[in-house]
Amino acid sequence: MKHRNSHLLVGYWDRLRKGRDVPDQTDVDPRAIKRVLANVFILEASDPGRPLYRLAGTAHCEQYGGELKATSFLARWETQSRSAIALLLRQSLRTHQPVCISSIGATASTGMVQIETVLAPVTFGDGAPTRFLGISHIVGDGNSRNGQPIAFERLLGSQFVSEREPVAPLDLPPPSVTRSSPTRAPHLRLVVNRDKPITVHTDMDEAMQSLISTLELVPMPKFRVVG
Repeated sequence: MKHRNSHLLVGYWDRLRKGRDVPDQTDVDPRAIKRVLANVFILEASDPGRPLYRLAGTAHCEQYGGELKATSFLARWETQSRSAIALLLRQSLRTHQPVCISSIGATASTGMVQIETVLAPVTFGDGAPTRFLGISHIVGDGNSRNGQPIAFERLLGSQFVSEREPVAPLDLPPPSVTRSSPTRAPHLRLVVNRDKPITVHTDMDEAMQSLISTLELVPMPKFRVVG
């Protein structure tokens, strides 16, 4: 993971578990992550091939051009990436591990940026996890967007992550500043441990969000790559 807030979210998710494999969405307190809340989102992934936004912060919506609630998380991804991400979601749900996804995003005018997205599985009541607590950030210089929303996204790589030791940075090529069409994005490079099983709830209501301003964040933990 490259972005500080990716580490922060995984550390918060890990502390919420309290001895369980994954936390429940009702454990999530927006006040504890108020500084990154605008970039946080929740996915419903009962069907990992068709993950839907349950809600999304204002900065995340702005990054993709509008209100995202009830829309498809995979709608903006190119076809090959959709299949790979569905695989990652299934494995994350089955292994109870957060996954860090690196991608190239492009605007309609072909401005390109590198994006880091972290998805951490959560339950919603009894049973197996079916949702994700997520966060997404542009990594590095985002000026090539020129304020335009991301219209197209392609997967570059991924890693499953866990708390406790430093995470190795993703070894990814820097994105080009421009391109002539979305189909010229870099080739897909999916990193998945195939020795492990293949697999992938939290609503922040208005009452909870009204309390955001009262707490400070705890120190950011360290992480390690697993799998």
